[in-house]
Amino acid sequence: MHQTPQSNRTHIGIFGKRNAGKSSLLNAISEQNIALVSEIGGTTTDPVKKAMELIPYGPVLFIDTAGLDDKGTLGSLRTKRSKEMFAHIDFAIVLHSSKDIDLEFEKELLKDLKTFNVPFIKVINKTDLVDNKTLLNFKNDFSSYQLISTLNRNSILDFKKELIKELSKKEEEETLLGDMLPYNSDVVLVVPIDSEAPKGRLILPQVQLIRDCLDHGIKCHVVRDTELEDAINYLPKIDLVVTDSQAFKEVSKIVPNNINLTSFSILLARQKGDLGVFKDGINALDSLKEDAHILIAETCTHNTSHEDIGRYKIPALLKRHFGNKLDFTFFQGKEYPSDLANYDLVIHCGGCMLTRKQMLNRMTLVENKQIPITNYGMFLAWGANILERSLLPFKEEL
Repeated sequence: MHQTPQSNRTHIGIFGKRNAGKSSLLNAISEQNIALVSEIGGTTTDPVKKAMELIPYGPVLFIDTAGLDDKGTLGSLRTKRSKEMFAHIDFAIVLHSSKDIDLEFEKELLKDLKTFNVPFIKVINKTDLVDNKTLLNFKNDFSSYQLISTLNRNSILDFKKELIKELSKKEEEETLLGDMLPYNSDVVLVVPIDSEAPKGRLILPQVQLIRDCLDHGIKCHVVRDTELEDAINYLPKIDLVVTDSQAFKEVSKIVPNNINLTSFSILLARQKGDLGVFKDGINALDSLKEDAHILIAETCTHNTSHEDIGRYKIPALLKRHFGNKLDFTFFQGKEYPSDLANYDLVIHCGGCMLTRKQMLNRMTLVENKQIPITNYGMFLAWGANILERSLLPFKEEL
């Protein structure tokens, strides 16, 4: 459970005014003292995250945020950090204190959540602070709200049940292969071992695909590019070959045309985003200006070398096609550049560290600026002149 990557967890944000009891709620749900609790409003300054298993729902990531009514210069920065979470979460808990039920505040908060298409549950906390008559009025006047006290474990357990019920309505994240291939299919994964490969382990997309195959009864054969030809000759049938994008050209020469071929990155693009939009981004290369501004975006941070895809290989490939006047901006991390207006093209990594919701939000930000966006895997397939072949497994979708 603790090894589940954040990108595979449902992100749940806790939002409300200062002193609504957000940190106390996180502590009560997790039954641990994760967040600092105080009677002084504004104790939480930066988002506090807690990964846990919400049984029987599954792995989640709770995010406790600073009060959205914080004041002053520093308070405004805290509020801004909290609101940035809207683009990263899958679900929201909207929390009021029983002593401060601010419906105007709630109205503005729900408006922001709906902008990012975030489902939510509304909660009134600190019911231990009101008398029985007031509590009865709450039940009548706020029937769509959950009434809780973080000091009452039974009320928290009841709240967890309601939360799980609401989370279960959330759309299932698409699989990588499970909906493409039938049970008992055979897939060959090509994993080149070079200086960029982490010593002693596989990278996350490779691990995720192996697990997806196991979950759906798909037989998975893992080989290096140097043993691929032997594997093709040995296996009686192969339904799909999936390769690392950097080896696309060489692998394409080895894999017969009657066997479908794609990449880890393209499968991630399908699971996390929208293949059609990424394909349109490739088509936009036909009208790319020789002095275009290009944003190359990655979600994980790592040391780079001369073999790095984003920093070196993609820019070199673009310069060979369009000349040396191209201007590149490189961006790493989960926060996204606030000013996108000056870019002519965005080339995004596979997004293995993002949830589908986070990737779709990024794509929406780019599309709203009418900027084409594509994906590492699709771009490298285009550069190797095998894009059409790499998209054949998805021809019905496209």
